[in-house]
Formats: sequence, C-alpha cells, structure tokens
Amino acid sequence: MDWSAIREEYETTDISLTDLADKHGIKYPTIKSRKQRQGWDKDASESIKDASNVKDASQKRRGPPKGSRNAAGHGAPKGNKNALGNSGGAGGPYGNDKAVTHGFFRKFLPDDTAEIMDAIEDRSPLDMIWDQITIQYAAIIRAQKVMYVTDKDEMIKELKKEKLQIIDTSTEEESSFQPVATEREFEFQFAWDRQATFLNAQSRAMTTLQGLIKRYEEMCRLGYADEEQQLRISKLKAEVASMDKAKMVESVVFKDDLHE
Repeated sequence: MDWSAIREEYETTDISLTDLADKHGIKYPTIKSRKQRQGWDKDASESIKDASNVKDASQKRRGPPKGSRNAAGHGAPKGNKNALGNSGGAGGPYGNDKAVTHGFFRKFLPDDTAEIMDAIEDRSPLDMIWDQITIQYAAIIRAQKVMYVTDKDEMIKELKKEKLQIIDTSTEEESSFQPVATEREFEFQFAWDRQATFLNAQSRAMTTLQGLIKRYEEMCRLGYADEEQQLRISKLKAEVASMDKAKMVESVVFKDDLHE
C-alpha cells in the first residue's frame, strides 16, 4: 500500500476521506486513524500551491558567487580510491534494515516479531481491539472442551513424581541395565474441584472479554467504526449473553448433582 501517494492525493485534491478509502479498498477507520496520526491536512496543499507561485530567494542564485574560493582545497585528496569499484545500485548491503519502518527494533527483536510489527502497521486501534476480542472469545470456547467435566463421580489420576532406580539385569552373555520405578506420587483431581476451577477461570475470562467489548463499543460511538464493524459487535454481544446464561444453568445443575 503506497500511503505516500494516498496522502498526496488527499491533500492535493478535493476527494473526501470516505471516497478515498473506497477508491483504494481501505477500511474507513484505518485511513482515518492514519490521517490523524500523521496529520494529513488539505490546507497544507493550499500553502504548497501558494508557495510555488512565489519565486524562492534560493532560486535567484544557485551555487557560490563568482570568484568564491570557499570550497578550494576541499573534496577527496589526490589519489583517493574510496569510491573505486562502487557502481551505485540499490543502496546499503544485503540485509540492511535502516530504512525499514521498525529498523531500530530489528536490531534487538527476533525476525518473526519484527515481521508481525510490520504487518500490524496498517491496523487501526479498533481493529486491534477486535483482534483481542476474537482471541479471548476463541480461548473461552476452546476451554469448554479442554476443561469439560462429565459427571460428579469423575476422577482424574495423574502421575506427579516418579523415582527411578537402575537395576543390573546382566547375564553371562550380555550386560543389561533397566530403570525400575521404586517410588511414585500421584495427584487426584475430583470433579467438584475441577468444575470449581473451571467456573472461576471462565468467569475471569468473561469479565476480560466484556471489558474489551465495552471499549470497542465506546470507539464505535465516537465514530471510529463502519456499519459492518458495528453489526459484528452486536452479534458477538448476543452470543456472549447466551453463553453467560448457559454457564449459570450449568453451575446450578452441577451443584444440584453434588447434593444428591
């Protein structure tokens, strides 16, 4: 995406920000955010036009005055070969990142991290909040399967620690040593404990999700969202409300089972 050309088109023509976004296939909040961050200004184009009609004082005289010897003796000394073999070309050596947007960070961050930073350069704050919402929501949905408790009698037995001893099982024909467990420690997870842990973790996750949704809605009210973005948050709110209701029912049912 050539943002320099898009900015120049905005500042030097009468096109609106909405029409500019449609023309280049950019989301309106994205281009609006970039305009605010970089200070795009149509008035700047007028000042440029006015300045171009006035003869710049620097154009009256180019170079030093006749007879000036201010630069005498400067330049490369005789026999200097610093530029020998330099044919110009694309710029710095291979792998040079000085002109990259996040060139400074590339010195210290892993390549994949720097690539992610480059990829999110065009993401608006609203898009970033939506990314957080979808990731959090996906984690909550996935947890339903990972932490599912079948019934009140379910119990999980997990090996926590094991001590091994090497036993010599050699024979006359060959040498052999086998590890044999001499001590084992198990951890038991009961249904009621797992269910309580699950409900507490889910409650915290849902609180975080609802906070993100609230921030997203606030930005929508401030005019940072288009119609599509407003519709998708409305749909998500309905799904979250349904999940909250199901969670309450599940908690009540499980408690009733425990009392039986």
